[in-house]
Amino acid sequence: MSVASQSRCNTQRAHWGGQPTSLRRSPTSLLAFQPPAMPAAANAAASAVAPPRSRRPLLARAPFRRRASAAHGWEPRRPRAVVAAAASSSASASPPPGAAAARRRGLREYVEAAGEMARRKDGGSPRWFSPLECGGAGGERVSGAPTLLYLPGIDGIGLGLIRHHEKLAKMFELWCLHIPVEDRTSFEGLVELVETTVKSESSRASDRPVYLVGESVGACIALAVAVRNPDIDLVLILVNPGTSFHKSQLQTLSAFLNFVPEPLHLTTPQLLTFLTGNFMKMPSTVVGRGFSPEEDNTLSEITSSLLSSLMFLVDILTKESIIWKLKILKTAASFVNSRLHAVKAQTLVLASGNDELLPSSQEAEKLRDAIEKCRTRLFRDNGHKILLEAEFDLATTIKGAGYYRRSRKTDFVSDYLPPTPDELQQAINRDRILNFITDPVLLSTLPDGKIVRGLAGLPREGPAVLVGYHMLLGLELGPMVTGVPSSTGVHIRGLAHPFMFDKNSEQIMPDSAHFDLHRIMGAVPVTGSNFYKLLADKEFVLLYPGGAREALHRKGEEYKLFWPDQPEFVRMASRFGAAIIPFGVVGEDDICDLLLDYNDLQKLPFYDMLDKVLTRDGLKLRTDSMGELQDQGMHPVVVAPKVPGRFYFIFGKPIETRGREKELRDRDEAQRLYLQVKYEVESCINYLKEKREKDPYRSILHRLLYQAVHGPNTEIPTFEP
Repeated sequence: MSVASQSRCNTQRAHWGGQPTSLRRSPTSLLAFQPPAMPAAANAAASAVAPPRSRRPLLARAPFRRRASAAHGWEPRRPRAVVAAAASSSASASPPPGAAAARRRGLREYVEAAGEMARRKDGGSPRWFSPLECGGAGGERVSGAPTLLYLPGIDGIGLGLIRHHEKLAKMFELWCLHIPVEDRTSFEGLVELVETTVKSESSRASDRPVYLVGESVGACIALAVAVRNPDIDLVLILVNPGTSFHKSQLQTLSAFLNFVPEPLHLTTPQLLTFLTGNFMKMPSTVVGRGFSPEEDNTLSEITSSLLSSLMFLVDILTKESIIWKLKILKTAASFVNSRLHAVKAQTLVLASGNDELLPSSQEAEKLRDAIEKCRTRLFRDNGHKILLEAEFDLATTIKGAGYYRRSRKTDFVSDYLPPTPDELQQAINRDRILNFITDPVLLSTLPDGKIVRGLAGLPREGPAVLVGYHMLLGLELGPMVTGVPSSTGVHIRGLAHPFMFDKNSEQIMPDSAHFDLHRIMGAVPVTGSNFYKLLADKEFVLLYPGGAREALHRKGEEYKLFWPDQPEFVRMASRFGAAIIPFGVVGEDDICDLLLDYNDLQKLPFYDMLDKVLTRDGLKLRTDSMGELQDQGMHPVVVAPKVPGRFYFIFGKPIETRGREKELRDRDEAQRLYLQVKYEVESCINYLKEKREKDPYRSILHRLLYQAVHGPNTEIPTFEP
């Protein structure tokens, strides 16, 4: 039985009240409704949710009772009307919570739930609702979570985030706007409605931003609110924004629809392309993650079931409704496009490369250039309804772009959320080919000095500072940053070059999301304050004293350390009693040869123009250093691949600083420990260079032969430590 069907079969209770203090979870109920405070410009007054006449009500009106639930993480909030729907069916009639959560992720559940909402013709005006699975996020919502308001696209239902509810609910207080099918609130009325809520949320929690996630016409509403409220701290997430309406085929659709009888309007070329491009994708998008086609249905059965469910489009996309919403979209696009220069809000544009309705990829570039604080992410293989597609994760995208914050200014340390298992797997998959061809060998040193294969010698509690050699192009980062947490559960936070966080740097990369996984895995800009905060939080901090100069070294400089003379990190580590773990890594010379280094590139015509872009003042490090250490800028290198060898890592014996803070305040003592750490790193490198000569499986050819005999998942031997 579907989620929507189960909802109809159960008696529901609803509570009106002043705040969503206890949105109750139920595996059979999807929504908690909150009629908004409507502005005077709205064309319909707010009304109660009326129950359907022919069946048991989904939402019934009852006296509000305040419930404070610490278990669900709700804090006392501003007085606003809310309806919290909760099922009262017995446990035997309800599916297990895990199964319900999995089922809600599929497009089929969106179709059925949206159809159920559309058929409730209560005559009401637009109102906010919070999905019940977001009511407390199972007690896992982060403290100080900002408010996220979802503004739907042309359908107006407000369930566009159905696949993302549970994940977003751990990061935000999530509210969605529902615009009834028969409602005819103007664009100005919708803007004022959202603006009223934004002002209320901003005054309630002035120390944190308000997020507006807008889809197509919802993106125009979000931009309009930002234009009218430049002093409010807003973060805009614009999904295939409707600002490109005048460049799309939708502009001619409104006039054409006047001559098409209902329901044949759904067969117009534009809508038909949209429907077949989004709702007919098989099978992962149609069904949730908890479904396996082999378990239950054949492909034809899935198709038949889906087509019958799509009848809800007749209820949602009526001809009159589409004409009205296209009129709103035209007005919204005209209003916003003439005021883009006035948008001061932090903005992220998510554009689909295969958008069937709008030229979203080109529009994203226009918005990036027009809005000061705007960045873009392009998803080449996704369609207009990207939020419903299985490959897309909104929470991960926000985190990867560096757009998640809980304060007035982004704090890469305190605002950071550790990667989920899916995000960790995504990082592992990104480096899967590199891991396969290099088959990294991880070694560590036990307290007694014995070297063993594996990471048994690595501490499990921080704070700790991992200090080592930065291989060419940082090739060691992927295997180490994903390999250590996979083996030990220890999460590493890297201090990274500011180039990876710069808006202009994204524009010259092949993919603007190139560095997103680094941020998801915990990279922060390398600053003294960030280093301090990480150690204060007892984190494992990855530090490369050689920095970009080491990772982009010249010919003949492999395995050479470019460390400054000053003990930059020793006294900071001692202040928190952090263990310093020296490590070495070798293998870059076994997979590639350096053809063109920085000295060679400078001889090429016109390279100086690119060099100026890459080495702007804001992206330079150690400008106070002397000689070659002063050159910490970014530049490309050209390499030639070789028949792959193997990567080798070794983590040396931890050097304790606990109890030595007073001692290491002395500059000479700090310098002595600094040189000891540097010596240990060089010793680790020399040890690996010597030992790898004794590895019979150093070459990929020998490793492939071994796996052909013993199986592809067999651990390949190496030298004896």
